[in-house]
Amino acid sequence: MNVNMMSADIKKVLITEHQIQEKVAELGAIISKDYQGKNPILISILKGGVVFLADLMRKITIPIEIEFLGISSYGKSTKSSGVVKIVKDLNIDIRGRHVLIIEDIVDTGLSLTYIKNMLIARNPQSLKICALLDKYEARVQEIFIDYPGFQISNEFVVGYGLDYAEKYRNLSYIGVLKPEYYKQKGDYNLK
Repeated sequence: MNVNMMSADIKKVLITEHQIQEKVAELGAIISKDYQGKNPILISILKGGVVFLADLMRKITIPIEIEFLGISSYGKSTKSSGVVKIVKDLNIDIRGRHVLIIEDIVDTGLSLTYIKNMLIARNPQSLKICALLDKYEARVQEIFIDYPGFQISNEFVVGYGLDYAEKYRNLSYIGVLKPEYYKQKGDYNLK
């Protein structure tokens, strides 16, 4: 499935590639200022956060380290199950370190709350969250995003790392997927 074919599955472009790049540059500048002299560890939540991390880290002008945490809570659904399974844990000790979680989207807040509590138990010096997308209408568990990107409505979005059944991650923009592409599989969990 090529990008042109995937674009045909998109109901509307919600956030353009240009808007994303502007926001990433803005977040990178703020993070660079806030973490000056702290050598933070940026922990990307796989798989969706990797595209955001790749662009964001190139806009950060201070020394950083990166690490990855793989979780599963969606499967092939459009809604988080709320049950988080760690499929790839950290390879480094974060004790006493400044940690910044890099997340593609926060919707229910359940997965991110689980991750945050798990990482706090490992005794970092500080722990903050940077999320490109905040789907606040879908929030079940309150969680504070220290470095927010865009607030979006409760629509199912794909692109720029976000997927549906492992497709659409390589779109350069954030788009709303046409409902017939996920509803035909019996997934009716969205408005």
